[in-house]
Amino acid sequence: MILINGLYMDTPILRNQLNHWERTALELFEIKMTDKQKPFPCIPATIGFSLNQLRYGFIGDPRENTTLYELAELLNDFTQVSRQLGSYTSLIIFYETPQDMKETYQVEQYEQIFWQQLSGLSEIDLIDWPNAMPTDPHNPIWEFCYHGEPYFMYCATPAHENRKSRQFDFMMLAITPRWVLQEFNKSQPYAERIKTRIRNRLKNYDSTTIHPHLNSYGQEDNYEWQQYFLRDDDTSLSKCPYHSFLKFLKLRD
Repeated sequence: MILINGLYMDTPILRNQLNHWERTALELFEIKMTDKQKPFPCIPATIGFSLNQLRYGFIGDPRENTTLYELAELLNDFTQVSRQLGSYTSLIIFYETPQDMKETYQVEQYEQIFWQQLSGLSEIDLIDWPNAMPTDPHNPIWEFCYHGEPYFMYCATPAHENRKSRQFDFMMLAITPRWVLQEFNKSQPYAERIKTRIRNRLKNYDSTTIHPHLNSYGQEDNYEWQQYFLRDDDTSLSKCPYHSFLKFLKLRD
């Protein structure tokens, strides 16, 4: 792995320099991205992996307060260099997930941690929320922002069973800049073909139905926050918890 401003770019020769859990996480991720028998549904993610445009970060136990600052530092670094990395780039974050979490935590507990992480990032963000971005998550064009950059967030956990597209042996985030998604959607016919293939792959990949909240950015009935963390079934939170957690953090301070 090559370390650039805290971000890792994968190289086979240097991968052995990682410690055991980091190497295990990356190897499992590689298996998921390159599986030909059961292809991972998100085609742009597999392209980003094959082109080596993804960058990686390894941080601590998601329950520890210090881990949030590790995440913030990596996302700061990624924001500064992402436009140099290619149009399929994303930041992949692996959390060191202890065995007790893997064995006992339910999907909803990971969901709570995920929203705590996002709200915590906003609490310590040194750059103001972009003026052009609504602050209400129930606005169809709302996207999470950090360091002035809008990001689509994806979370996978060890607790997911039926929704294999959201299952991973470690708690994991895939953080994709909105500009990457805008580039993808520039050619509407191409984007629609890929989206159709993604949905077809999802039907084969997951042992449950496609989640009803999977939709397209900007449509009136679409809310990005609902897609960040998909549960193992079709249930979901009725209200975005982002501001509730953020308010709690401010009150605690």
